[in-house]
Amino acid sequence: MDGLFYVIPKNSDLCSMIPDIREDIFALSTAQGTGAVAILRLSGSDCHSKVQKIFRAGKLNEKPAHAQMYYGEIFSEEEIVDRVLCAFFHSPKSYTVENMAEIHCHGSQYILDRIMQLLVSAGFRAAEAGEFSMRAFMNGKMDLLQAEAVNDLIQSQNKGSHTMAMKQMRGHFSKRLSELRQQLIDLTTLFELELDFAEEDVEFADRESMLNTVLELKAEVDKLAESFRLGNVLKHGIPVAIIGEPNVGKSTLLNKLLGEERAIVSDIPGTTRDSIEDTIHLGQHSFRFIDTAGLRESTDQIESIGVQRSYEKASQAHIILLMFDAETECGDELRAKIEDLKQNIEDLDQKKLILVFNKIDLMSEAPSGLKEIFEYDCVFISAKRNENLEELKQHLLDNAIGKDLGQDVVVSNVRHYEALTASSKALEQSAEHIRMQLPNDLTASYLREVLHHIGNLTGEISNDEILVNVFSRFCIGK
Repeated sequence: MDGLFYVIPKNSDLCSMIPDIREDIFALSTAQGTGAVAILRLSGSDCHSKVQKIFRAGKLNEKPAHAQMYYGEIFSEEEIVDRVLCAFFHSPKSYTVENMAEIHCHGSQYILDRIMQLLVSAGFRAAEAGEFSMRAFMNGKMDLLQAEAVNDLIQSQNKGSHTMAMKQMRGHFSKRLSELRQQLIDLTTLFELELDFAEEDVEFADRESMLNTVLELKAEVDKLAESFRLGNVLKHGIPVAIIGEPNVGKSTLLNKLLGEERAIVSDIPGTTRDSIEDTIHLGQHSFRFIDTAGLRESTDQIESIGVQRSYEKASQAHIILLMFDAETECGDELRAKIEDLKQNIEDLDQKKLILVFNKIDLMSEAPSGLKEIFEYDCVFISAKRNENLEELKQHLLDNAIGKDLGQDVVVSNVRHYEALTASSKALEQSAEHIRMQLPNDLTASYLREVLHHIGNLTGEISNDEILVNVFSRFCIGK
């Protein structure tokens, strides 16, 4: 992508939807609020000369050195507003490919307000959300996938999401799509050539070979799309549903795992009527815990709705903690409850089911008839007394998906997943056309559709709505 510049026609609708990239911009790049230091970021062709209208330093000349920090003063007329550090970056060796600067000042809100007012007076305007990254994209520094990875990196909350973002930012996904795109171009070219020589009835490639190529491309696209399940979970947290009958200790367990009184705990059955969610970090992963309403038959309409939602949340989870009262449960009852769970959750065999026996502090003897259920992971705990909770956490880590992130590309963005799914459908239609020996122009049209979807992914096909949607999610200053 280096050196590829995106040219927007003056009459393009895109010009009216995105900020004017010819203007000089500034933004606060550190978090809002009082702190020891704050960093203001600036970019634009006249950035350096405008900064020097309000910044002076002893060794600074008209053309400051690249990537060098200068110690000096921000001034308003003859008043010193703050003593700061200022760094200058020359085009094209900057994040946006434009001239850039950074002002490191004290984190007083008063000082920041004064400096920003001076910047506006010098000819800067406040940057929009994601505008620095948008300029990097528009100036060919990165493609759209890499730009989105910058935001994912900022938002990463665990090692899994951090690793995915770093790989995408380094261009792993872009490289894979570039290879797919070239194969598609080569294949489409053959069909287009045959259309040019339609009257001569010439075939430039064997139809069986073309079909195999299309099917191989579809398999590759499907593999990328299937990785979304892993990527989405690692990005947003592995969903864990805590389910069981009323008063087995689900809410107590959630509170202990979170380290706070997040759920109401009561001896009255049916206290939890709706699901409660929160996230904790264990090892390299984030786990999104869902405390659900107790599973039991009830004439209470609201409680019944809560039970139905419990099954729905369990259906969405990757790991299910099925809790029991260790003091009262026996083998036959356990089997019946597991079978009931299977009846209400169709894909239970694809999830990780962990049986959690709570209240071991109240047990006088070992539960009877448990040998039959030891095919499942079983943990015996006392949530109230914090007994064996570390063992439960280890079970969660052992069952976490994505423990090995060795594969180069893991899709974690809904936009990417939808484009890949649409590409797969178009490839399937292409394959069907080849099997049925239908006209080449129809087959080629589906291949061009796949090229369109891949172009939208990388940003080679500029779409105003996509660009605005992508960069509006960035924080100001990035």
